[in-house]
Amino acid sequence: MITRTGIRTGSRAASCLLCQWRSFGVSHRRLADKPPAPTPGASSDLNSKGALNGTSPVVAGNPDAGATEGPLAHAPRAYGKKLKDFTPTPLARPIGMNSPPSPGENTGIDKRTLKERHADFTNYEKHLKRREYLKNKISRPYFRDWRNLQFHEGKTFLSPPRPFRADLSLYFPNLYGRTLAKVDADTTPLLEGRASVVAVFSSMWAENQARTFTSPDQNPALHEALQASGGRAQLVQINVEEDVLKAWLVRFFSGSLRRRVGKENWDKYFLVRRGITDEIRESIGLLNSKVGYTYLVDHQCRIRWAGSGPAAPEEKEGLVKGVQRILSEMEQEGVGEHFVRRVVAKKPEET
Repeated sequence: MITRTGIRTGSRAASCLLCQWRSFGVSHRRLADKPPAPTPGASSDLNSKGALNGTSPVVAGNPDAGATEGPLAHAPRAYGKKLKDFTPTPLARPIGMNSPPSPGENTGIDKRTLKERHADFTNYEKHLKRREYLKNKISRPYFRDWRNLQFHEGKTFLSPPRPFRADLSLYFPNLYGRTLAKVDADTTPLLEGRASVVAVFSSMWAENQARTFTSPDQNPALHEALQASGGRAQLVQINVEEDVLKAWLVRFFSGSLRRRVGKENWDKYFLVRRGITDEIRESIGLLNSKVGYTYLVDHQCRIRWAGSGPAAPEEKEGLVKGVQRILSEMEQEGVGEHFVRRVVAKKPEET
C-alpha cells in the first residue's frame, strides 16, 4: 500500500536526483576554444614549403596558423592577428611554389560531372569542411587590407639585394584568365623560354604601385633592357579581379586598356577572376589584395626576384640587374627562340 508519506519521500528523492544530474551538466566549449578543423585545398607538403621559402604553412580554413620564421611570417595579412606596427624586411629566401607550373592548373573552373557534384553534395564530411572554409572566409575583416596600407604604403617585403640562385628558386604558379586579345589563356606558355617581369595588381592603387617598377617614365632602364633583349624579355601584367562587378567593369573599359597597352602587348595583359587560392597567395607573398606586386620570372618559370608596393631607387636597379643576369644565363644555356620545356617529375605525396 502506497501512502502519501511514501509519495512525498519518493518525489523528494526524484527531485534530488534530478538536481544532482543537473549539477553535473557541462556546457559546450566556446567556438574560439575549439581546434580548427581541416579544410579542403590543404597540401600535404605545406610544412616543408614553409621551411623552404620562409612563409607560414597554409590551410585553407586556417591560413594564419603556421611557422614563425622568415620575412613573411609576421607580415600583415587580411586574416589573423591585427598588427599595430610593422617594418618590412628584405626577402632572405626564395618564394614560390614547390612544383613547376603546368597549363590547365588553377583555372577555378569546376569540371566535375553531375554525378560527382551530387556525391560531393551529399557527403557530410565534405559539407563540414566546406562550411569551415566559408566560415573562415566570412570572418575575415573586410577593411583589414585597407588598414594595412598604413605600414609603409602597404609594402609587404623589401626586394632581395640580388636575384635568387637558379637552383634554389621556386616557381611562379600557372594562372588562367582572359587577355586583351579576347582569348582565354594560361600564363605558363607565355612565361616559358623568356625572362618576364610580371606585375600583379587588383586595383588602380595597386597598379600605380606596380608601375613604379615597370613603367617607362618611372624605370626607363628596365624598358631599355627589354628592348635590347630582342624579344627574349617581356613585361606581363596580371589584373586580378575576383569580384564579378569589378571584372565586368574592366572588360567594359577594355578598349581604353588596349589603346594604352598597345596591340603588341594585348596577349601579355591578363584579367584573372578565379584560381588564386590562399596557398598561392602565401607561397608567392601576395598577402594584400590592395598592393601591387612585381616578380622577375626566368625562362623556367622560377621566381628569381620580387618586389611589393612602391619601388625604391635601389629596388629599380635591382630589377634591371636581375633581368640582365637572367638574359646572360639564357645565353649561356643556349635558350633561343624555340624553348624546349624540361619536364620535372613531381615528388609523390606521402600518405
